[in-house]
Amino acid sequence: MGTLTIGVFSSLIGSMNLDFAVKLSEAAADKGHNVNLWLSGNATILAQKGQKEFLDYSYLIEKIKSLQEKGVQVGACEACSEGRGIHAGDVIEDITFIGMDWYVAKAAKSDRVLHIGVE
Repeated sequence: MGTLTIGVFSSLIGSMNLDFAVKLSEAAADKGHNVNLWLSGNATILAQKGQKEFLDYSYLIEKIKSLQEKGVQVGACEACSEGRGIHAGDVIEDITFIGMDWYVAKAAKSDRVLHIGVE
């Protein structure tokens, strides 16, 4: 199977980009592909633990944990996270909290790369 790297560069509110990226990651992982999911910009909010679930509001923490169990590697941009007040101890367990070089290295070794939400 191939390797897919997805870069998510969108906001959490007012956009379905994160939902789409998570569903695409899940579908690819279920088919046996290796998947890397990069959270950048406002998308880093997805990595923050302690979020509360609300009706009609995107809540993806359980999906992210499920993806991790399937072998999906999730990375959150350290600079983007820190800039939004999200620190290394504030993220979901096993999310890589690292610089963009992680994403670039994963993308360079992937069969396909998809950028979602670039404006």
